[in-house]
Amino acid sequence: MTGQLPPRDFDSLRAAIVEMRATLPKRLMQVASYALERPDDMAFGTTASIAQAAQVQPSTLVRFAQNFGFDGFSGLQQLFRERLKERNGSYEDRLRHLEAGGMAETEGVAILNGFVAAGHDSLDALADTIDAAALERAISILARAETIYLIARRRSFPIVTYMSYAFGKLKVPCRLVSTAIGNDDDLLAQATAADAAFAVSFSPYAAESAAQARALNERGIAVVGLTDSALSPLAASAEVWFELIESDHAGFRSLSASMALAMALTVGVAERRRQA
Repeated sequence: MTGQLPPRDFDSLRAAIVEMRATLPKRLMQVASYALERPDDMAFGTTASIAQAAQVQPSTLVRFAQNFGFDGFSGLQQLFRERLKERNGSYEDRLRHLEAGGMAETEGVAILNGFVAAGHDSLDALADTIDAAALERAISILARAETIYLIARRRSFPIVTYMSYAFGKLKVPCRLVSTAIGNDDDLLAQATAADAAFAVSFSPYAAESAAQARALNERGIAVVGLTDSALSPLAASAEVWFELIESDHAGFRSLSASMALAMALTVGVAERRRQA
């Protein structure tokens, strides 16, 4: 025990983890990363299953809990369970509702309903947790940029691809950095302090995207980030960043909420530039 009072809710725990990120031992940081990226699994997993998923020993979970003032892991886990109780309608509830209504008539429809339910859950979470002030700051940063550099790879790539298409239609200058011809560094070398970047990366984080965002930040170029954890490498490089965890179905995560946020930024930037 550290003698400190334990966090009162998930948001308080998240803030405490972010504050201590530089001093947490490696194994405790592994637990912290897992806890912030998979809070639902933390709520109902067993000590053994969580330890295995986080790639630590079960005793490490106890040490992690005690590091934040809990008597043991069960007290910490209760905090994650309370978080779920406060949410409006879980993914499992939505899926059961669809099945009870006779919607899942075939395997294909059942799969579709699963992704629809996960999408609803992600969008509801986005609407409930979005920081309006941060959204306005992000729009302002991107709107005043001469050119917006769009950075993403792997699962995140569709987000910036569609933003590039939409910015083109809206006559907003942008450059899609993650190109097939591999000239990313050449493109980023052209960025100046008058420009800005929007970078996206979800766990497991793309090292290239994190490095590019960090390099731009070090050159005084503002970065807006979209990621899924306060411990993401993008968070340290971004002037404004958004934490968004998509719900999954059968282990596959959609981009429903991520696309909604990206398009809100895109249209918001175009409208701000039009008014200027």
